[in-house]
Amino acid sequence: MMPLCRRSYRQWRDPRCRWRSWRLLQRGSICPSAKSVVPTCFKRSTIIPVPKNSKPSSLNDYRPVALTSVVMKVFERLLKNIISSSIPDSTDPLQFAYRPNRSTEDAIAHVLHTTLSHVDKKQGNYVRMLFVDYSSAFNTIVPSRLFTKLRDLGLNSRLCAWVLDFLTGRTQVVRVGGCVSDSITINTGAPQGCVLSPLLYSLYTSDCVATHGSNTIVKFADDTVVLGAISNSDEAAYMDEVKNLASWCQDNHLQLNVSKTKELVVDFRRSQHRDYKPIFINGAPVERVQSFKYLGVHISSDLTWAAHIQVQTKKARQRLYHLQQLRKFRVSPKILRIFYTGAVESILTQNMTAWFGNSCVKDQKALQRVIRTAERCCRIALPPLQDTYTRRCRTRATQILKDLSHPGNKLFQLLQSGRRFRIIRARTERLKKSFYPQAIRALNQPPPPPPHTHTHTRHLTSSIID
Repeated sequence: MMPLCRRSYRQWRDPRCRWRSWRLLQRGSICPSAKSVVPTCFKRSTIIPVPKNSKPSSLNDYRPVALTSVVMKVFERLLKNIISSSIPDSTDPLQFAYRPNRSTEDAIAHVLHTTLSHVDKKQGNYVRMLFVDYSSAFNTIVPSRLFTKLRDLGLNSRLCAWVLDFLTGRTQVVRVGGCVSDSITINTGAPQGCVLSPLLYSLYTSDCVATHGSNTIVKFADDTVVLGAISNSDEAAYMDEVKNLASWCQDNHLQLNVSKTKELVVDFRRSQHRDYKPIFINGAPVERVQSFKYLGVHISSDLTWAAHIQVQTKKARQRLYHLQQLRKFRVSPKILRIFYTGAVESILTQNMTAWFGNSCVKDQKALQRVIRTAERCCRIALPPLQDTYTRRCRTRATQILKDLSHPGNKLFQLLQSGRRFRIIRARTERLKKSFYPQAIRALNQPPPPPPHTHTHTRHLTSSIID
């Protein structure tokens, strides 16, 4: 079975095979160049409620995932490449999801660099962060409005008409266990689980941008952050930005979940009297918090990472138990290393380029203790976190340099010598130790020699046996 799958995959990678598939779909009237009509049988879907957390308590704790036709998924993937190649790279540069060479790490690093740069400019500056939450963002897309936006972006009119037909007149049923509901017809939203839905949502929200120069709107899918850079305690632009965002959501039929929308203020002023204007969205107050989990990282108001590292260390130690159980079954060190990399190291190093540089020595030692425990269990040398952080900073910086459309590309400026990059000026250690300054320093330094892992492993194994 496996050789057959591999052979089929190799055939699918062949351009001639893809062209034959395209012609076959054309004959089936699925292709936009034919009639811009999607057959009804390919628009049917079965909705499966998937829990968002381990203990769902209400219907909002379930995510409606649509199971659609395999043939339709194949064509959606072909069409996705066409749409992506037709959209210029400059479209919505601060949308870090569903794009090549973008990740949650980039979104977090951009949010932190924007915040730290403003706070570093002048004593007395502070930043207000508004973490926006939408209610069923994908399910509230209006196809007719999306059609207009796609046409304004320069997409082919037949392609826009095909997308409109793809999202309207969809029949779906809900299946829970062995029970299936009656069929209904849906004319709004983009079904979660479809290949095209994430891309269509990002294009639907591409015109959601900041209207004031002092503000920034950073997006990762439907996770949106409004950054208000406040100077001289003037919050008028930030307040107006929040009103404009609420108005934009109303015009585009996106529902703001005010109860889950939170605000966090980064303020390092020494004055004890800090009076911030409260925020109201649709008449409801927005709660101000001291810490918020954004894209898997716990951001605190003082931009320290003790709380985040404590959570990640606890998760990693729980997975060390499984590593120890594998050792009891006399699993080879190679397999143990693979399990460690996938189950333990992935937790410790999640988005680490964004936060590890500003972590304190105490927290770094707590992370390193987990690695030492894994070393004794695997009987193999594991790289220190500091080396992993430096290597990842260098690798990520190299990738950003090659991507001219990346928002962080402009921060890497070559000196006249053409060999080194200009260091980002910083008054505070917080900015100096953040990702972009550290990445530039890593590029300016010669690459470290490869570690002698075999010698280190031999010494480590002998010391454990002794």
